[in-house]
Amino acid sequence: MKIVVLTSSLSAGGAERVASTLCNSWVERGDQVTLIPTYSGGGVPFYPLSNNVELIYLAARVQGGLGRLSQYKQRFLILRRLIAERAPDVVVSFLPNVNVAAILATAGLKIPVIICERSDPSQQPYTLLWKLACRLCYRFADMLTVQTASVAKSSAVIFPKLKKIRAVANPLPAEVLQYVHVAGGPRKILLSLGRLSEEKQVDRIIDAFSNVCERCPDWDLHIYGDGPLRNEVEGAISRKGLGNRVVLQGRTNEPWKVMAGADAFVMASRYEGFPNALLEAMGLGLPCIAFDCPSGPREMSSDGQYAVLVPLNDQTALSVAMNEVMSDKTFRTTLGAGAKETVLERFSLRAVLGRWDELFKEVGAIR
Repeated sequence: MKIVVLTSSLSAGGAERVASTLCNSWVERGDQVTLIPTYSGGGVPFYPLSNNVELIYLAARVQGGLGRLSQYKQRFLILRRLIAERAPDVVVSFLPNVNVAAILATAGLKIPVIICERSDPSQQPYTLLWKLACRLCYRFADMLTVQTASVAKSSAVIFPKLKKIRAVANPLPAEVLQYVHVAGGPRKILLSLGRLSEEKQVDRIIDAFSNVCERCPDWDLHIYGDGPLRNEVEGAISRKGLGNRVVLQGRTNEPWKVMAGADAFVMASRYEGFPNALLEAMGLGLPCIAFDCPSGPREMSSDGQYAVLVPLNDQTALSVAMNEVMSDKTFRTTLGAGAKETVLERFSLRAVLGRWDELFKEVGAIR
């Protein structure tokens, strides 16, 4: 099968990670895959990418010295030509701006197009222009995929006249299985890993940790990630006087190694699409705490059976959950073991690839 995959970039985002994982898996089984980042200007992909994936940075094909409008027009025409030349069985695109471009660039080519939303559209602060563009264009895609059943339900209202909408989870990267959870050092680590942005609410994690850290003197909070709120996070740590217990580690390109060395994981997002960090932490056998936000944590944890779900933005409950996990080794062991078992069964790469093949059949890419 010939597949063209479109992304905005190949940076350190969740959509980029999933796109890279899928591309690598498809070429490994013998598919012909072309990956086209449509907006970034090149560079080395953040996530490993097989040499068998044809990688084309669209920006590298655009002539310099043109006005912005002329560049957009040229970019669109080049994208359409690249797709037409490869005559794929299906085009898969990630994220709203790329989705709109994919739909327009394939108009009249009679190539099935599957567009992917990677977060909950009902929670996204899209501009009015992008909301209108998505509402008008998405109906012409052969399928919209989202990551959970709850988002599928809300998306059907937000984007009217969709031909098909299906839920397909992110796969647990196969590389995760190369790491073994080896927690239990003299200083225990509560891990937060994610972008330092408003929706991740890392300040709530710091506040909750400050409420329980005296009762758990052998625990430290390690925060991995970077983003626009880095200064605010540093300020929150300083105001709480937690400089010796809370460590702001910055961004890591070895997230699974970091997870394998932690003792518990916490996430306090206001909303998610399908939080990769939570999935991977569970897959490594970490006991996890998460706000019951839309969407992802409830589906991943089977309604709270395999992670501690905290009512959204309930700060007191978050502190209680932290204390429960951090003070009870037996509970941590049981919770982590159950999390690993369910994730490996439900979200393995093999299971998710099988789901994608079902979607390809639905749109006529596989006969």
